[in-house]
Amino acid sequence: MPRSLQIYLWELEQSISDVEQFTSGQTLATYEQNSMLRAAVERKFTVIGEALAQMMRHFPATEQKIEHSRKIVDFRNLLTHEYGEVDDMIVWSIVERHLQPLKRDVLRWKEELE
Repeated sequence: MPRSLQIYLWELEQSISDVEQFTSGQTLATYEQNSMLRAAVERKFTVIGEALAQMMRHFPATEQKIEHSRKIVDFRNLLTHEYGEVDDMIVWSIVERHLQPLKRDVLRWKEELE
């Protein structure tokens, strides 16, 4: 039985918050040099992608509510199955450019459900 939509949204919000906390004050250079930071960020992106994959399976509105949800799931698959080929610059670019829009979509959907 799938978890509730609210739980998935909470997981997304928490994982986004963790990535924000982990990367605060960091640069691409410090990210590339810190294997623990890279592992933590990649793990949270895996959680985000898996939550979205489950949401898309059980809640069809996900693709309309969360912009680029399919691409995020694809990125999760890359992290999970191609871990030896993960480009740190791509991960960092996602942190800088796409994390805030994802957070905005998640928070907006949570508000709609309240």
